[in-house]
Amino acid sequence: MRLADSVVSDDHVQGTSGAAVTLVQYGDYECPYTRLSRYAVRQLQREYPDTLRFVFRHFPLEQIHPHSRPAALAAEASGAQTDFWTMHEYLFEHQNHLEELDLQKYATELGLDADRFERDRRSPEIARRIDQDINSGERSGVEGTPTFYVNDIRHDGGYDLESLRQAIVTSMQRISKGTLDEVHTSRPGSQRRTENTRRVRGVPPHRQPVGAPASLP
Repeated sequence: MRLADSVVSDDHVQGTSGAAVTLVQYGDYECPYTRLSRYAVRQLQREYPDTLRFVFRHFPLEQIHPHSRPAALAAEASGAQTDFWTMHEYLFEHQNHLEELDLQKYATELGLDADRFERDRRSPEIARRIDQDINSGERSGVEGTPTFYVNDIRHDGGYDLESLRQAIVTSMQRISKGTLDEVHTSRPGSQRRTENTRRVRGVPPHRQPVGAPASLP
């Protein structure tokens, strides 16, 4: 599957526009697997500072994560005050505490204008921004979180460090050979656990929801 919507100016991006590889993630702030995948992404950003561009898009699974959309709205409201990535990390670090009062507290702790934060996260513009990402994900074949795309091609392997690193290396090799085509890299033995609520859309059995680990680091 290919990414339906290319990276644009209002995407949340880390890295240079001239990077050889763009890694797009669709994630959910209440999803434990999205939270775990951050560690691999961070390491890859350190390993490929000039080669890798990272993009985060919202894909809240509201049926199983009731706090995921409010958290996404909070991140966007923070972004309206030029602090998206700080709130982004804060929400994952406090994943088990995403109630209304928690979100308000985080805005205060991050030094945001509290009144503006409240107005923005309830605004139709912010809601449309979340819906834009969700629609983009659905058109791109996202079935659960986290889902990654490497240079516009869905990565069907694991989201552990080695699997994602191999996907990036493979993409770079194809670029150097001028054969950037299908870059699916599903390593033998790699695990890809995602959270998913979209069985009605014909999701294959091996991609159906799985339970969260008993404990997460």
